Amino acid sequence: MSDFGVLSLLPPLVAIGLAILTKRVLFALFFGVWVGGLLVAGGDPIGATTETLKWIVFNIASAWEEDGQVMTDLWNTRILLFDALIGAGVALIYKAGGMNAIAKAVTRKVKTSRAASLMTAIFGTIIFFDDYTNTIIVGNTMRPITDRARVSREFLAYADDSTAAPVAVLAVVSTWIGYELGLLKDAIASVGENISAYSAWFASWPYRFYPILAVILVYLVAATHRHYGPMLKAEYRARKEGKVLRDGARPMMTTEVDVGMPIGDKESVWVFILPVLALVLMTFLGLWVTGGGNAAYAEGGFQEVLSNADSTWALVWGSFSMVIVAMALVLAMKIMTLEDVEHTLVAGMKQMHFAMMILILAWSIKSACDAVGTADYIVRVASNVLSPGLIPFVVFVVAAFISFTTGTSWGTFAIMMPIAVPLSYQLSGSFGPIVYASIASVFAGGVFGDHCSPISDTTIMSSMFSGCDHIDHVNTQIPYALTAGVVGAVMLLLFAAGLRNGWVLLAIAVLLLVVLHRVLSEWYGRRAGIPHGKVPTYIVEES
Repeated sequence: MSDFGVLSLLPPLVAIGLAILTKRVLFALFFGVWVGGLLVAGGDPIGATTETLKWIVFNIASAWEEDGQVMTDLWNTRILLFDALIGAGVALIYKAGGMNAIAKAVTRKVKTSRAASLMTAIFGTIIFFDDYTNTIIVGNTMRPITDRARVSREFLAYADDSTAAPVAVLAVVSTWIGYELGLLKDAIASVGENISAYSAWFASWPYRFYPILAVILVYLVAATHRHYGPMLKAEYRARKEGKVLRDGARPMMTTEVDVGMPIGDKESVWVFILPVLALVLMTFLGLWVTGGGNAAYAEGGFQEVLSNADSTWALVWGSFSMVIVAMALVLAMKIMTLEDVEHTLVAGMKQMHFAMMILILAWSIKSACDAVGTADYIVRVASNVLSPGLIPFVVFVVAAFISFTTGTSWGTFAIMMPIAVPLSYQLSGSFGPIVYASIASVFAGGVFGDHCSPISDTTIMSSMFSGCDHIDHVNTQIPYALTAGVVGAVMLLLFAAGLRNGWVLLAIAVLLLVVLHRVLSEWYGRRAGIPHGKVPTYIVEES
């Protein structure tokens, strides 16, 4: 890897800038990758194209070059297979009327847009064990319910996204914590301490301001119906006009168009419940088996199992089981013929192709950033202005920027943790609040930047499974993400000023968040001509 200095910022900045300006994500991502290739190729456009295509192919195949040899890890490939299978399963459930049936059943209890919004937040919090599984289940389950309650797809995607990674990064038991503990263990060992990674993880928890505030804000917005930014207009449009998508929107999953309307008159909630149950149970079984099962559990409990588990294999098993169970049900109940099933499965896979292309290019721009040293340059520049009290704040800002420009929170964790822990330990002189707040800032900053980034895989998947236009999701979510992010940053500045108790800072942060939400909704509501920024509550009509 060569040192390209400030030029290393070009690939992600070009991609993000073009995505926002042109609203053409594929074009923007490809051009961003190509700019990285142009740097690596020394300005040769043909060489740049060659590098771009190589990165794309390698990311499809989950391969990379190391010391002249091609290395493989099928993580990306399994995610693409999972996407195709989940698209097929969702399409089959939809076509057979399962989603309509569950929507009708649930909406007997969900009578208002407020109830539907809060249910989305609650459901997202309950699915805490994996962010990908969260986006799939919450988006697909709640979409027909929120549509019926005239809640915009933009809000559904926001609630889905903001209860995915933020919940997973806070959960004591999740597919994330094993990865987090592994990074912490290595970072702690590098400074010669023998403190357990788990104890450091717990000590850092109250300083994780962004994910905690992001989850609280979802509930606050859902309960009050007070909005600001583009979300206010989206929610007002949905309530007043019944348009859950804006005119001209391009949802990432257009099930109704690609698959067609449900057929037959044998709608059953079991066509929804059993395949989704199979997805969840087989995902857990996959985590158990790939994590070592009984042997790993005997050694360190369920967390040891999750630490060793391969979540991508678990998701493939879960999605495949979902398809098989759905097929068996619709054929046994004679809702569809075998020919109908085949056409629906193919159509379901087809509707995922756009989202899969975005994922491939998002991974490719990460490869381009690695090749030109984007993250290394950012860290090197930031390290010149650090002082002990400010370390957590600077770590948060740098982690957020790396995550935003590369679209990966996990990649950001891997880059920042080996730097943040030794740096904060050396400058503070002990394993205390500065180190714990720095650990928290790595996690919080990574999730914050990832949330704001249009090239993030979880942002993309939230758009995908909520059936939302991707750029609309990004534009409506950013003001809320920035609100939680700014409050979190202010708390870290208070930390730098000498207030080191994490729980006290968290209490102040929650109070400030409530006040800021109220002020922003009032201010933006006046600008938009919608009193208090409060959209009306829609009462679902009986059918």
